[in-house]
Amino acid sequence: MNGPAPHGASIPVLYSAAEIGERVRGLAAEIAASMVPQPLIIPILKGSFIFAADLLRALHEAGMTPDVDFISLSSYGTGTQSLGEVRIIRDTEVDIAGRDVLIVDDILESGRTLAYARDLMVSRGAQKVRSCVLLRKPGKLAVEITADFVGFDCPDRFVVGYGMDAAHAWRQLPFVGYLET
Repeated sequence: MNGPAPHGASIPVLYSAAEIGERVRGLAAEIAASMVPQPLIIPILKGSFIFAADLLRALHEAGMTPDVDFISLSSYGTGTQSLGEVRIIRDTEVDIAGRDVLIVDDILESGRTLAYARDLMVSRGAQKVRSCVLLRKPGKLAVEITADFVGFDCPDRFVVGYGMDAAHAWRQLPFVGYLET
């Protein structure tokens, strides 16, 4: 199945909008069963913004009252290969100390970004830090980290849509697809 994409390109669909919606509700139930009712949710921008918004609404429906702040980290620039170092583009604004934090990211691939965010929250005094990713690419880790909550295991393809991009394109797609090489 392919989905519409900009400029006449066709993007093969990995996970449809319906599949994603169902899994996000499942993740919210898992999170609600294992975290305090009012965690601090910290999405890593930009790629996770659509996933994070849907997850926050699902957490509300699951009876939680999360707070939210954002951090923007980059390890890619405009390319498709990780640069190997993580930079803070935009930092959080709220006090992290003593909070139960849930970091939300779009994809766990090398693990560098998620590990950096986790270590940063720990250094700022978070009581507990957990993580939730929409996609996990098994076998791609460059650092030792596991996500506490995982939406889907993802094949080794460059994915776009549902907030994820390739050189700033395709974030708006309502599904997760991939670029054919």
